[in-house]
Amino acid sequence: MAGERREAGHENYLRCSGAAVAQVPGEQATMSSALCVHIVDDDGAVCEALGELLRSVGYQVALYRSASEFLDVELPNAPACLVVDVRLPRTSGLELQGYLTRLSISVPVILMTGFGDIPMSVKGMKAGAVDFLTKPVREQDLLDAVGAAIRGDQDRRQEAAKIAEWQERYALLTPRERQVTALVASGLINKQVANELAIAEVTVKMHRSSAMRKLRVKSPAKLGQIATALSIIA
Repeated sequence: MAGERREAGHENYLRCSGAAVAQVPGEQATMSSALCVHIVDDDGAVCEALGELLRSVGYQVALYRSASEFLDVELPNAPACLVVDVRLPRTSGLELQGYLTRLSISVPVILMTGFGDIPMSVKGMKAGAVDFLTKPVREQDLLDAVGAAIRGDQDRRQEAAKIAEWQERYALLTPRERQVTALVASGLINKQVANELAIAEVTVKMHRSSAMRKLRVKSPAKLGQIATALSIIA
């Protein structure tokens, strides 16, 4: 059975790994490059119907009948979201959500729920799910929720890439430049930084100028933004 799950998962991964251009209804701009929706529901008819709808607007779709099937798959490094039924055999949708959180897997989660499972879905929302949809799921509700989740994942990835770039630049600073950067970012003027570090003001200016050049910023405000993002304010 485990081998069958791995084979099914591998097939789903192949279906999800190609490039796609998707148009979210109601929007003019197109989203590009392997936007994938993972659907986990033990009801095969529901899976297929939701998958067909999402493919019709350009998403790549991977279908799974259980949480274990989904966990057997190596997710492509691309914007995606997970649409999962709250009630699944063996491992529930909420348990799957919690497991992904513990592994720091940041795929946005949309929960599907029957009327009687709404309290469970509210619990899932408090745990980080981006939305929950009641069954039978309305087509436009699904498209809206998936569109918002994908955009959120794109934003998160862009922010992570930006911070990684800032970290690379910050690594180029000397220890003294880092001290000056932290103090300037905290709001101190050059004279105050000089007093804090017991160095000449002209030396502060030199280190500040060098740090800003390495970080590729032109204003203290931008320096403060980077310092805040990297948690380096004194």
